Amino acid sequence: MSGSLAKVDITGLILAGGRGSRMDGVDKGLQPWRGLPLAQQVLKRLQPQVGPVLINANRNLDIYRRWELPVLTDAQAFDFAGPLAGFLAGLDVCTTPYLLTAPCDSPLLPSDLAERLGNGLLNAQARIALPKAGGRLQPVFCLMETDLRDDLRAFFHSGGSKIDLWTARHRMAIVEFDDAHAFENINTKDDLQRLERTESP
Repeated sequence: MSGSLAKVDITGLILAGGRGSRMDGVDKGLQPWRGLPLAQQVLKRLQPQVGPVLINANRNLDIYRRWELPVLTDAQAFDFAGPLAGFLAGLDVCTTPYLLTAPCDSPLLPSDLAERLGNGLLNAQARIALPKAGGRLQPVFCLMETDLRDDLRAFFHSGGSKIDLWTARHRMAIVEFDDAHAFENINTKDDLQRLERTESP
C-alpha cells in the first residue's frame, strides 16, 4: 500500500510530563530556548504537520493551558511513569485515526516528520512507525494507530513500561532520517546551552 496520511488524520502529542530529574527537577517543557519555552518550540515545528495538537503534562498545568490546547495528565496509576504513560493519555482522547508523539525537549525535530513516518507506515502496512537517525531508533517520536490504546493499557497493567518492548509487539515501520541532530534532546542545563549555539536544520 502506498500514499500518504492526511494531516487531519493525525493528532500531535507533545510529551511534557516528565520529572526533569537530570535538570534538577525543573519542568523541561517550560525552560526558555531561543525566546520561547522548549515545548512551544516543539509546538511550532509539529503543529503545521498535523491536525489537532495535545499536550501531556503533570505539573504547571495552568501555564500549559494558556497555550489554548488540551492539556492531558497521566492517569493516576501511571503518574510520571515515562513516555508510554503520555502515549496512553493521548490515545485515550485522540479522535483521529493516528497519533504522533514528540518530546518537549527536542526543538529541532524534522519539519517532514509526520509525512515521512506516515508514508513509511502505509508502505509497510504497519501499525507503528519510528524514525531512525545516527544509527539509533528514536522511539519517543512515534506514529501509531489510535486503535492500539487498549493494547497499550493492557501492556501497562501487566507491568510493562518500556517503549521498545511495547512497539515490538506490533508490525512496525522504521524510517531512516539523515540528520541525527534534528532528534537531539535536551536533558541537562549544559545541553540547553550547547544546543542554543547550534544552527537549526
